[in-house]
This record gives sequence, C-alpha cells and structure tokens, in this order.
Amino acid sequence: MVHTIRISAYDEFDGTVNKIVQERKGQNIFVLLFGTENPDTGKSWCPDCVKADPLIRKHLEEDAPVNSVLIEVPVGTREEYKGRPDNPYRLHPRIQLKSIPTLIKWTENVETDKRLVEEECARDNLLSAFFSA
Repeated sequence: MVHTIRISAYDEFDGTVNKIVQERKGQNIFVLLFGTENPDTGKSWCPDCVKADPLIRKHLEEDAPVNSVLIEVPVGTREEYKGRPDNPYRLHPRIQLKSIPTLIKWTENVETDKRLVEEECARDNLLSAFFSA
C-alpha cells in the first residue's frame, strides 16, 4: 500500500518532505510534480501529466515496495508555471524543475535521487524499473 500526501502550497514543501524523510527512514519516498488540476475538469492543464498519471499510479501499486510514500506536488496553473522562470519549483535548489511531469525518487542525499521527466513518466518499462529499483 502506498501512502499519498499532497503539498498544497510551496511554503509547505521543504518542511513536509523533511518530516517524511525523518519519519520513514529506509522507506521509498517518491515526489510527483505536475500541473495543477483545472477545477472544472479535475484534470491537470498539462497534457503530458494527464497521460502519465494513470500509468504512474498503476506502477506505484504494482511495483513500489510496501509502505512507499507518494508526495503529490501541483506546481501551479498554466499561467503560474508555463514560461515562468520564477516558479518556485524551478528555483528550488534540489528540484530545479525543468519540465512536468517530473517524478523523483527522493533519498537522503541529492546525488542518489533518481528522476523520470516528461514522456519518461508515461513509459511502462521505465516506470516499472523506477519503482522496483
């Protein structure tokens, strides 16, 4: 079973992630950054995010170790993200977000983090390997 936590504002990010890393030492922590959902449709404004989401969740359930954590991180509306070098997730020293969706296997040391970016997040073989490694 995967435990899911959602970050609703950028200023919660570091504190929430640091707390989870401390509480769940040795467990797998995955961070999914994606375009915020449109309230009218319930789907992300980002077409790549919409395509990748069901595949990510399928592989999380099938391939991720028991007691894994998924931290969902909406990065903002299209206007808050697209073409905005000042988006806080782009400026975050560890994330340095370049494109969405981005899926990170968050470790205690940034050098050992693993990532899937954009279309990689919708490839079955990459997701399976990512979650089971």
